[in-house]
Amino acid sequence: MIQDYELIVIGSGPSGRRAAVQAAKLGKSVLVIEKTSRLGGVSVHTGTIPSKTLRETVLNLTGWRERGFYGLAYRVKQDIAAGDLTIRLTKTLDHEVEGLKHQFIRNHVHMMHGAARFLDSHSLEVTLDAGEIQLVRGQRIVIAVGTRPYRPDSVPFNGTTVVDSDGIINLQKLPNSLAVIGAGVIGVEYATIFSALDVRVTLIEPRDSFLDFIDRELLAEFVHQLRDRGVTFRLGDPVETINMEHGQPIVMLAGGRRVRAEMVLYTAGRVGNVEALELDRCGLAVDNRGRITVDPTTYQTAVPHIYATGDVIGFPSLASTSMEQGRIAACHAFGENVPPPPRFFPYGIYSVPEISTVGMTEEEVRSRHIPYETGVARFRETSRGHIMGLQGGLLKMIVSLKTRKLLGVHIVGEGATELVHIGQAVLNLHGTLDYFLENTFNYPTLAEAYKIAALDAWNRMTPRVAGREEAEIENAEQADAAE
Repeated sequence: MIQDYELIVIGSGPSGRRAAVQAAKLGKSVLVIEKTSRLGGVSVHTGTIPSKTLRETVLNLTGWRERGFYGLAYRVKQDIAAGDLTIRLTKTLDHEVEGLKHQFIRNHVHMMHGAARFLDSHSLEVTLDAGEIQLVRGQRIVIAVGTRPYRPDSVPFNGTTVVDSDGIINLQKLPNSLAVIGAGVIGVEYATIFSALDVRVTLIEPRDSFLDFIDRELLAEFVHQLRDRGVTFRLGDPVETINMEHGQPIVMLAGGRRVRAEMVLYTAGRVGNVEALELDRCGLAVDNRGRITVDPTTYQTAVPHIYATGDVIGFPSLASTSMEQGRIAACHAFGENVPPPPRFFPYGIYSVPEISTVGMTEEEVRSRHIPYETGVARFRETSRGHIMGLQGGLLKMIVSLKTRKLLGVHIVGEGATELVHIGQAVLNLHGTLDYFLENTFNYPTLAEAYKIAALDAWNRMTPRVAGREEAEIENAEQADAAE
């Protein structure tokens, strides 16, 4: 017997679960189909949550945040093993899965664990874990199946010495050296996390540059910090082969260089998890990386009652934006008006140190020929930075000379992914430099960097009249003396 639902969601990652809950709150009957035995999708089990949990565990066990005071030899735990990293991960994942299951139950979202494939544009066949076949029909369908690591046949993956980003979280032994192929967000995050473990890291990227959407000045600071702690960069040198010699991988680069490491992490792209869906039966096609094309405002596919959200539609492939895509898709599917999303949303790279950015980069501002000025604050200039022992980190803001409006905020360093939201709010509310000049920030905090950067920009923007500065200084000194 076929079961009918007003909405069927395939996949329980960030966008899928948000679409399901939103539709349920609109009073619709909703089914979520998850192919694995646990809810959460890639984000919970192999992507966002595991990598960020690993990062936090590494920073805690290594005493990374305290080394500014106690020296590079400082450790909370002297001998860190792979098992030390998985204890916290297991607890975190269990909590995430239980929370998601409770959310579905509370909102009366039905769940089904099994592999789905289309029979037509409304009907699906689901092979349950026990092998039983269940037929379901949806008035509307959301495809939120996520992605998996791209694994070319030329790479000799073995799960121990040559791994992808799914395999790296299940290590049985920490390597002494690591070669990371692919300097995208995932590759950079894992390269810096393992560098914080004092693993010798080589980052390999076939292009001459990486993280091209990041402001160049910010990236220069980031690269300087990584080089300073021993990370090696091999940019503009494509990989020709990966060979095994004496049980150890050797990466051969096109320029003739050999990179020897105990482990190779291959992170050169991801592909959509769409093969098993048999999308041709519902009238959909994908590109060469398994991505589905959608309307960027409604997330409708070429088949109007079928939507696609999350990583399977490509850029920006962020958990935060994926959640919003799921909500918008569900609202549109049932005729609910949704205000247009704010223009600016932040990017967060959970590397060591963190990078976060919102708005236009300096390169974008220049390409648009917008008169501008910048202001920079280094975290070591703040009292909070002194207390924390920070040696690096900076906040950069870009301001329009004509309107004084904030154009972009770019941060590298401790707490960057949290601090960026102040800039995001000001940007989306069309705020100006004056907000930072006139408002008071808690003291001592890293957020004070906003005021320092604003004053730096203001000093560059404000014309000075000869003799006036001396008079201002003299008046200020006289006032101090009078007090």
